[in-house]
Amino acid sequence: MRLLLLNGNTDPAMTERLRHHAEAWLARQGCGDVELIPCTARFGARYIATRAAVAVAGHAVLEAIAERDPAVDRIAIACFGEPGFLAAREISRVPVRGMAEASIAAALALAPGARIALLTGGEAWVPMLREHAFALGHGPDRILVRAVPPAGDVLARDPDGAARLLAKAAEAVIAEGAAAVVLGGAGLAGLAPAVAAHLPVPVLDSLDCLMEASLGEPLPFLPPPSSAPSLDLSLALARRLGG
Repeated sequence: MRLLLLNGNTDPAMTERLRHHAEAWLARQGCGDVELIPCTARFGARYIATRAAVAVAGHAVLEAIAERDPAVDRIAIACFGEPGFLAAREISRVPVRGMAEASIAAALALAPGARIALLTGGEAWVPMLREHAFALGHGPDRILVRAVPPAGDVLARDPDGAARLLAKAAEAVIAEGAAAVVLGGAGLAGLAPAVAAHLPVPVLDSLDCLMEASLGEPLPFLPPPSSAPSLDLSLALARRLGG
């Protein structure tokens, strides 16, 4: 199986970090038959942290999928804001999974009937992730969304300090009733074991959840878009849209 690991951010160092953690996960699972194909968005924000950056990254994600999905078997959008996720499932010819939807599904399965928490870096993500969770069918009665102030790329530069900060924030959401905690975001990959060490509930790594979902049962395909003319898109994306 060839798995496209698609980073919606434009930071190649972040893509390399994701590749490292994803390959470690594959090794732990004994998935030697999976070939990981890392990919960095061609344009957009170095690290997505605003609504505008999410919108731009959605275009970049669709372009990357249109250019690469003929050569892969599965696609994993390795960005917790999941830019272009539903549109990607609409245009892709292979199964697509997203970091947030996969993590939410895994956490809810661990805590049936209880609330879970999405914990990320950057306060601006809180309303955006609440809206995204709602779009996926989950309201605040099931999902708490909280953030620590530093953005994910900042947290990634100091793993030990990030783990302490996230553990403290996790204690607070557990006190609010969360029965499982998801560490959401490319910059938080690999931090879950250190955060979970002294907590009484499961702590999930969103990249691990994405990898497991990407190799598992695919989501149903969405109907492809109707053909429509377009202007100034990449040739691959214009063709995929029928223009």
